[in-house]
Amino acid sequence: MKKAISLFFALVFGGQLYAQSGLPAIAGARGAAMGNATVGFQDINSIFANQAGLAHLKRSAFTAIAENRFVGFDLRSVAAAAAIPGPAGTFGLALQYFGIEEYNEQKVGLAYARKLSDRIAIGAQIDFLRLQVQDFNSQNLVTFEAGLQSQVSKQLTLGVYLYSPARVTTVGGESLPTIFKLGGFYRASSKLRLALEVEKDLDFPAEIHLGLEYQIIEALAIRLGTQTQPNEVSLGFGYLVQEQVQLDVAATYHEILGITPSFSATYQWNK
Repeated sequence: MKKAISLFFALVFGGQLYAQSGLPAIAGARGAAMGNATVGFQDINSIFANQAGLAHLKRSAFTAIAENRFVGFDLRSVAAAAAIPGPAGTFGLALQYFGIEEYNEQKVGLAYARKLSDRIAIGAQIDFLRLQVQDFNSQNLVTFEAGLQSQVSKQLTLGVYLYSPARVTTVGGESLPTIFKLGGFYRASSKLRLALEVEKDLDFPAEIHLGLEYQIIEALAIRLGTQTQPNEVSLGFGYLVQEQVQLDVAATYHEILGITPSFSATYQWNK
């Protein structure tokens, strides 16, 4: 019975929830804690939020993410990514799995980003998707995503992101969501950072995402976030274990489906 309920939510709510219907995974627990206002990120998590942010990486990095969508429904989401910056730009690889035995999705993404100038960066990613429903044939799909960032000032970064602009048909005649995001990331001080983002799915009303990150001490940050459509609030923490290792945790509360905990770990190689 529990698996049947989980499958129901995976299929019925799939078009509106992150890490489903081929959508990118959350941008780490950092992104989940900040209301998914992530289009202005400039770290390894950018590979899931706006690939243009990868152009700002100075060191090779790896991240792993685990999420239990709505505790009690057995909806698992895991993802991993690596990125390597170089003179020709930054190359990245993203892997993602979501679902249960009866219904699951896997995705492999190949990303590239580079700076066009000191202020402008672009990025793109080609995605190979596999959707599998028990007792039905699996389906393989290809789509792409792309983004741009503008470093307006030292404090303000603006970002634009587009996911699957070409309508790709899935099982049952449905289409992968086409998503457009516009937002910014503002460094109000050395300790406080704010994020705001508007997201529009062609098939659903626009969403507003808000996030706040406050550096309590050098190694510890607290994060708060909220979003609409559906209404969610989130809380999380980031802890810098050492210069190369970052651990992040978050909990998101959905007004109907309950709590989603998430965890991510990031490792950066020495310069």
